[in-house]
Amino acid sequence: MINKKVTKQENIGRILILLMAIIQGFYGIFAYLDPAAFAVVRGTELAIGDADWARIYASRTLFITLTMGYLLYLRNYKILMVLALFGTIMPITDALLAFQAHAPLKVTIKHIATVIYLLITFLVLQRVVTKDNSNK
Repeated sequence: MINKKVTKQENIGRILILLMAIIQGFYGIFAYLDPAAFAVVRGTELAIGDADWARIYASRTLFITLTMGYLLYLRNYKILMVLALFGTIMPITDALLAFQAHAPLKVTIKHIATVIYLLITFLVLQRVVTKDNSNK
């Protein structure tokens, strides 16, 4: 196996993905353990009897976390790059739902910041992938 030098861009990309996976893992566990409190943090209220939906969200979020962690372990930056871009649909939806639920403005801004974070991650990983492809 050839040991390739890890670039600064790759390290930044790895850190961005790792932070994303840690946050998603936290949200998944939080949503599973305390669905009502999780809903408030996300900017919505949980209706009576909807705790199961928060736990369904939790299971899918944990799936995403484990998938991202495994792809990071494999250093599959191309797929992680696409996941970061496609992942923007979630905080965009969250921002709209929080806005419609009249959540505090800071909650909506947090979701918008997440979109920006994902786009930055996409751009960093795009540079890593482009650089990897040009070295082949």
